[in-house]
Amino acid sequence: MVDPAAAAPDLLWGGPEGAPVLVLAHGAGAAMDSDWMNRMCALLAERGIRTARFEFAYMAARRLGSRKPPPRAETLAGEYRAAVDAVRAASGASAVAIGGKSMGGRVASLVADDLHASGSVAALACLGYPFHPPGSPEKLRTAHLERLDTPTLIVQGSRDPFGAREEVPGYPLDPRIRVHWLDDGEHEFKPRVKISGHTHAEHLQAAADEVAAFLHETMRSHVV
Repeated sequence: MVDPAAAAPDLLWGGPEGAPVLVLAHGAGAAMDSDWMNRMCALLAERGIRTARFEFAYMAARRLGSRKPPPRAETLAGEYRAAVDAVRAASGASAVAIGGKSMGGRVASLVADDLHASGSVAALACLGYPFHPPGSPEKLRTAHLERLDTPTLIVQGSRDPFGAREEVPGYPLDPRIRVHWLDDGEHEFKPRVKISGHTHAEHLQAAADEVAAFLHETMRSHVV
């Protein structure tokens, strides 16, 4: 049996060749080619970012009829490392950025500093970070974020049930972590239009703006 943590995953590429490369992992319940992921990667491509998506083994198995629930995020670290190796080999990039939606961003954050120290990862971008399970704010998933040397951006909806604007500033996060708030956005960044005056499309575009600007700034010396 092939160890999924060692196997090179199938990659879904998007965006211009020669641009900064972002390895992007999916959330716990939606595949790498979900509508949300497709829209975000298209927006990033328009802003000069090349994305490489992959699926963790449990999600890839769902395409074959498996219905296993997602494992604990910590157990997926090896698969993320294998994806980074595969993307670097395929792209020729000396270093890439890593990140993901929700759980995918959390797994990326768990491996970021080791890979940053080795020179293979230049930056981390998390889209809707799951600071805690919904309804359980006492179960924080932030211990490793108290000291994070990797340049990091988190884009978060202000009413995200996994970590809202009134909660997150009180967490002991590394002060170097940038957090960009999307007004009235929930976990998918969708706002209440009549209350906020913003649309979902506007928030997705704003998220892509922030990620692209951050990566262009932090990865100038790592473009192929």
